[in-house]
Amino acid sequence: MDASSSKPTRSRLSWLNGIFLSGALILAAAFIFGASRSVSEEGRPLPAPTVDEPVTAAVETAVFAGGCFWGVQGVFQHVAGVKEAVSGYAGGKAEDAKYQVVGTGRTGHAESVRVTFDPKTVSYGRLLQIYFSVAHDPTELNRQGPDRGTQYRSTIFPTSDEQAKVAKAYISQLDAAKVFSKPIATTIEPGRSFYAAEAYHQNFLTLNPSYPYIVINDMPKIENLKRLYPEAYRAEPALVAVAKPTH
Repeated sequence: MDASSSKPTRSRLSWLNGIFLSGALILAAAFIFGASRSVSEEGRPLPAPTVDEPVTAAVETAVFAGGCFWGVQGVFQHVAGVKEAVSGYAGGKAEDAKYQVVGTGRTGHAESVRVTFDPKTVSYGRLLQIYFSVAHDPTELNRQGPDRGTQYRSTIFPTSDEQAKVAKAYISQLDAAKVFSKPIATTIEPGRSFYAAEAYHQNFLTLNPSYPYIVINDMPKIENLKRLYPEAYRAEPALVAVAKPTH
């Protein structure tokens, strides 16, 4: 399945949700959507960063990309200290920050998540630890599970020079420790703007826990977060407040 069709458009979301409800069809969807178990599906504990940010702000933002933003958003929404995690696009221009356009893989955008967090509760280094161990497979550059293309790339968009320094140091630390069987492919792209995605993409994992793509690709990530980092896990997700459309 090519990247442009591996996830449904808005008009297909409710239609497919109605079709894939039975357990048998979910297993069929596993054959269609699935791949061999990835690092993010299996999960693995990672050492804490030896370099981290000093706590100098009451609230801070970080932006991460690692495949479909549904799962990445869902993971960070369950991290204690995260105030908000918004699905969106980063790496390209404002006029191209639209789901259908980003899906072409030609905009420079990656599906991303902007995390607003309290650094006194959870540090940027801790978020990186969760990002690399639970949220996605950092050894794959332009592929995560069934999704392929630059719009699904593994990328950190630092919002400060200090974040870029910490991220670079942690990648070097993990590569030196050989915690993965392959080198980390994650890139660091500073100075890129973030644009929030359409409302129907926000809180998707929480609102659609039985949706086959979520069941197969993303719910294991939440379980891994709870299992590997129980002290960082919170059961009640920090949901995005989405305005209802007016008619």
